Amino acid sequence: MAKLILTHEVTGLGEPGDVVEVKDGYARNFLIPRNLATPWSKGAESQVSAIRKARKSREIASLDDAKAARDSLQAKPVVVTAKAGESGRLFGAVTTADIAEAVKANGTLSVDKRKIEIGQPIKAVGSYSVSIRLHPEVSANIAVDVVAG
Repeated sequence: MAKLILTHEVTGLGEPGDVVEVKDGYARNFLIPRNLATPWSKGAESQVSAIRKARKSREIASLDDAKAARDSLQAKPVVVTAKAGESGRLFGAVTTADIAEAVKANGTLSVDKRKIEIGQPIKAVGSYSVSIRLHPEVSANIAVDVVAG
């Protein structure tokens, strides 16, 4: 088992700054090469506190604020414009960054692209449901309408 400090959020494992123990192969082949985690050491404990402090300043402070943000996000669908062919199939796919930019342009609030979860790749024009984690206890399911542009 390898002991690591997470530098980014990993779904099902933890938040940035968490110290976790995972199997050696998962650490060596996935987490460390993608810069999602760093090896744990005694000197890295100061790094953990800095990561946690930065995370606290970015995240939504209270549960009530997160619920209010969820309600405002779910109030109106988000429209993403993408290049598409004659049959409605997209040239490429809609990414979490595209959705985060569309949410920001919608005027509700700014969302981190790493907090957005797309169930399946969006590769055609239509309506989709996307989940956004706003708080450890609150997530918003928003409607995303992909239109040809």
